[in-house]
Amino acid sequence: MTGFALQTRTFRSLHDHRNYRLFFSGQIVSVSGTWMQNIALAWLVIQMTHSPLAVGALAFCRFVPFTVFGLVSGVLADRVDNRRLVIATQTLSMVLSGTLAALTLTGTATLPLVFLLAVLSGVAQVFDAPGRQALTYQLVGSDELPNAVALNSSLFNMSRVVGPAIAGVLIAAVNVGACFLVNALSFLAVLAGLLAMRTDELYPVVRGASASVLADVREGIAFVRKSRDLRLVLAIVTVMSTVGFNFNVILPLLASSTLHTGPRTFGILSAAFGAGALAGALGTATLGRASWKGLLVGLAGFSTAMLALAPLRGLVQCGVLLFFVGASFTLLTANANALVQTGAPDHLRGRVVSLYLFAFAGLAPVGGIVAGWLVQVGGTALAFGVAGITGLVLASYAIRARPLNVAV
Repeated sequence: MTGFALQTRTFRSLHDHRNYRLFFSGQIVSVSGTWMQNIALAWLVIQMTHSPLAVGALAFCRFVPFTVFGLVSGVLADRVDNRRLVIATQTLSMVLSGTLAALTLTGTATLPLVFLLAVLSGVAQVFDAPGRQALTYQLVGSDELPNAVALNSSLFNMSRVVGPAIAGVLIAAVNVGACFLVNALSFLAVLAGLLAMRTDELYPVVRGASASVLADVREGIAFVRKSRDLRLVLAIVTVMSTVGFNFNVILPLLASSTLHTGPRTFGILSAAFGAGALAGALGTATLGRASWKGLLVGLAGFSTAMLALAPLRGLVQCGVLLFFVGASFTLLTANANALVQTGAPDHLRGRVVSLYLFAFAGLAPVGGIVAGWLVQVGGTALAFGVAGITGLVLASYAIRARPLNVAV
């Protein structure tokens, strides 16, 4: 395959769909700002408390809305106009980031206020996520959905490189409040893209008749229960999100407690993970389709790299391993996401996606507390080791349940 053909296949959704180009361009700016805020928020809590458990509590606050509202958010995404829903949630996120910036820059931020704003931001995100993913389907259609999902992952993970790197510099040169302010302004880009879309070019969605919220939730769960493949995907994501995806807790503690360094090193470590995740996402986009082989290879690679990372104490070695962790993480999650979306009918897509997001983030509050406790008991080595061993056991089970040579 020529380089031009490879590039065309990798970026096909961007080339073919104006609305998706607008969405993608706005997200480039906004998601980078979001990662700046994630880094700054964790560092702010470390500065305030010097406590691994407090960083775990921050993760609890950020993700507990997914536990409480995760399933309901999918029902809303199946009932309302997804573009308008995303405009509303992005606007709310912008207001909350601006509030956090004002509190921090004026020196009036307290730990309870930081935790409260983290909860409210999580509420905005839990309703934004299924709406945004359902909107992706409307932007590109079913044929190019796996490519667009992988490109969304590449965008998300490119931002993991750019956002933390900028955040590390800004925190060191100014303070964490500058990161919150930049993030608040970054939402203007995505809102401009959403407002500039041509609504007549959106792919139509067949919506089922609405019953009660509880009945709609049960309908989504019943559909997943009938599908062996969807059940296995969600089981893998649930377990790994609980014990293995707690980077927002472990990475700042790796920098501060294990390597005994500052925010710049934290930014470097986060950027190394993001660079690997970007490489994995672009590779997945080039493949152009979701596959079980990609998911299971990603799971095994992620777990092996986490286990190898556990005993390391050097910045360079940690950065190299985090690159491989990031690449495997995206190979796993991008394939899981696309398999879930392509396996769901139009009228249930929001609810099935919300089940995926519930699996991904619904138990993250518990995972954040567990990760903080593991670091407090045995350092980051214990947290990485537990994640790696758990993932390898799960990969072994999944390969027996769904062998790599089984067709997609």
